Amino acid sequence: MRHARPRRTRTLVIALATLALLLAVSAAGAKHATPVVPVYVTRLEGVVSPVMAEALDRALARAESAHSPALVIELDTPGGLESSMRDMVKRMLAAKVPVIVWIEPSGGRAASAGVFITMAADVAAMAPGTNIGAATPINMQGPMDSTLARKATNDAAAFARTVAHQRGRNAEWAEDAVRHAVAASETEAVDLHIVDFVSGSLSDVLERADGRSWRRGDDTQTIATRGRPTERIDAGFRMRMLALLADPNVAYILMLLGFYGILFELQNPGAILPGVVGGIALILAFFALSTLPVNSAGVALIVLGIVFFIAEIKVTSHGVLAAGGILAMLLGSLLLFHGDTRVSFGVIAGGTVVTAAFFLWIVGAGIRAQRGKVQTGVPAMIGLPGEVIERVAPTGRVRIGGVLWNARSVTPLEIGTDVEIVAVDGLTVEVRPRRKEASS
Repeated sequence: MRHARPRRTRTLVIALATLALLLAVSAAGAKHATPVVPVYVTRLEGVVSPVMAEALDRALARAESAHSPALVIELDTPGGLESSMRDMVKRMLAAKVPVIVWIEPSGGRAASAGVFITMAADVAAMAPGTNIGAATPINMQGPMDSTLARKATNDAAAFARTVAHQRGRNAEWAEDAVRHAVAASETEAVDLHIVDFVSGSLSDVLERADGRSWRRGDDTQTIATRGRPTERIDAGFRMRMLALLADPNVAYILMLLGFYGILFELQNPGAILPGVVGGIALILAFFALSTLPVNSAGVALIVLGIVFFIAEIKVTSHGVLAAGGILAMLLGSLLLFHGDTRVSFGVIAGGTVVTAAFFLWIVGAGIRAQRGKVQTGVPAMIGLPGEVIERVAPTGRVRIGGVLWNARSVTPLEIGTDVEIVAVDGLTVEVRPRRKEASS
């Protein structure tokens, strides 16, 4: 019994040492455990433009640097610039992570350039109530002649076939979308093998994309998105501002503000503030218009309308030029953009009314004031009537509006003679006998 206590002590020490070792191993394992990388999600909405292309590149770069299982693009676009679309497609085809394009929400679409972006995805899905198609190219500067239109269409059709083949999609339909502007609903798109499936939620998209293969060159891998957490890539302030400028309504308003400011500054040199605001607004408008499918005829009509308004102020046309300006403004605003890009009619009506009021009332009042008789200072005194109260020969004194003035005259003037001012020299006025009004 003498050795029982040492044995128990050794056993306790061994147990404590084993527990400490297990805790250390667990802590080390927890410390070096690989964190779960989320599936990144970004939203691309509005006109396809350099702004959208930059947003996509930014999202892909973040997903690639984190080795994300996939990047999900929530897409809703009426189309846009071909150059930006090609940049986006090239970036998607070379992406180091699988790209899932999901056309949503219900009522959304992937039209024109959006067709190419959708077909470039490794997995393409559509929400219920969406559509895809109508990818016929148009020219931003106006109608194309037959040769140019045929070249642009053939080039776009070949690119559509290439992208469709690259992703194993329906190349024949892709070409028809370019050549004949065909479109398809979400169910038709699945049946025609344009997209992979219809899904109404992001979690379902990830569930159904899981296990599908994606390929880059000769390397084929499997998408693993089931059960993965998601993380949204929100646009920063700069991207939100650029996206706002690319809105057709904002671009239209900025253009009008630019015209107002510059013309007001030219009409009133030295005002400074209207010129500064107008210059900044006009530069921002030019940037916005460069990202949109602008029709040069629409811009020309708007400028012509402003010219008509200015002419109405300077020329008596009995309202003909003003009516022509309003009509030109309305037509130019309606024709300002090609395709499905539109300025809302409320903004057009408001812009036309404000422009007409600005030129016909505000600018017109300024010009009429400049043409009117000066009401203050020395020039306003010319022609004022007075009465001689001290003989002027050649100098004397006169009363003008209740104020006594030193006066001089080239002809002698007796007391009580009605006179009028013809010139002012300091505190002395030059007068002459007042002309009698001719009786009728």
